[in-house]
Amino acid sequence: MTPLDRRIRAAVDVDAVVGLARDLVQIRSENPPGQETEVVEHLRGVFADLGLGRGDVVEATPGRQNLIVGTGDGAASGKPVLLVNGHLDTVPVRPQAWRHDPFGGQVHDGRLYGRGSADMKGGIAAAITALQVCRSIGVDLPCEVVFHLVADEELGGEHGTGALVERGLIAADACLDPEPTGLKLCLAERGLLFARITTRGVPAHGSEPSKGRSAIITAAAISQVLHDNEFPQQPHPLLGTTTCNVGMIRGGSGPNVVPEECELRIDRRVLPGDTEDGVVRGIVDRISSLGLTAGTDYEIDVERFCEPSAIDAADPFVDQVATSFTTMTGREPGTTGLPFTTDARFMRNQLGIPSVVFGPGKLELAHVVDEYVEIESLMTAVAVYAHLFATFTGTKRARDDADNQASHSGVAGQTV
Repeated sequence: MTPLDRRIRAAVDVDAVVGLARDLVQIRSENPPGQETEVVEHLRGVFADLGLGRGDVVEATPGRQNLIVGTGDGAASGKPVLLVNGHLDTVPVRPQAWRHDPFGGQVHDGRLYGRGSADMKGGIAAAITALQVCRSIGVDLPCEVVFHLVADEELGGEHGTGALVERGLIAADACLDPEPTGLKLCLAERGLLFARITTRGVPAHGSEPSKGRSAIITAAAISQVLHDNEFPQQPHPLLGTTTCNVGMIRGGSGPNVVPEECELRIDRRVLPGDTEDGVVRGIVDRISSLGLTAGTDYEIDVERFCEPSAIDAADPFVDQVATSFTTMTGREPGTTGLPFTTDARFMRNQLGIPSVVFGPGKLELAHVVDEYVEIESLMTAVAVYAHLFATFTGTKRARDDADNQASHSGVAGQTV
């Protein structure tokens, strides 16, 4: 372990990271309805105290705020840019089901409890504290660290990272997404397709159901062939197989009427390489096995498609994050895939930015009653992030791109 490594480890302050994580948990930011404004305002003060100023607020739609804060001049400094992307919204809470106050930020038996503690206010607190560690020990960062703390990830990111992409506000050499992964390197994640399937029937009097055709019976048959059934596909080494959940059903006008319409809502999880059109075709093919015809017996409408994403395990940035983990812990990191989707897909798929999802908290604790993050994992994350910030000098691919761009412009060796 080098002197820098020892200084980083010694500077990790448990009170600082737990205190910030607790503060964030205590600020409600449930989505829906979507109310990130208060937590953004709090974080602006935190960054100001770190000497970074209050950052720039990007309001995608009234009340849906995103915060952009960096350590310097970004690309203008000539340094590589390391992006930290994290979401500030959480899923809603039913407080009466909790043993611990979901917004109390209570610490018990080495755990910090509360909504968002694992997903993902703990990870955000760890990343900010890691920057504080670097500044406290006087590290001259070889990179610009830029935070994008965003809205709306829980409902697809349209008002968050998606809005930043649309406005051309994201540029980086690599991205760290501190979602809860149990401190494993997440290299792949499933995507999702939410769809509404509406079945059509022929109404009749409830006393003579044979004279009609029940839309509910048709919907039930569709549910049977879709729900929890695998679709023909090669399993992914980190993500396994695809899934389909029939999560909602609504139909009929009364017990004495053969229903002429019924609506199903489905959640279809998909693997890297899947496209929206291909996934819909697979659903239609499965329903066709019942002898039903799209457009006549039923209609399918896609409500949301979030594409799957992955990063090559051989990407240099994966090795850099792994090296920081091993340096700070003495262990080799594990790798994993996420069964759900994160905002990393925007960077990986739309912008070509190598992105690793890696954070404190167990992924199975996201969205659950009595959500918590282990304090030890917060401290480990702070140390690993601080080491990454202190050592990130770009990726080989980014340097090659810069060299090629410079040679094409006739200015060798200069980033243009």
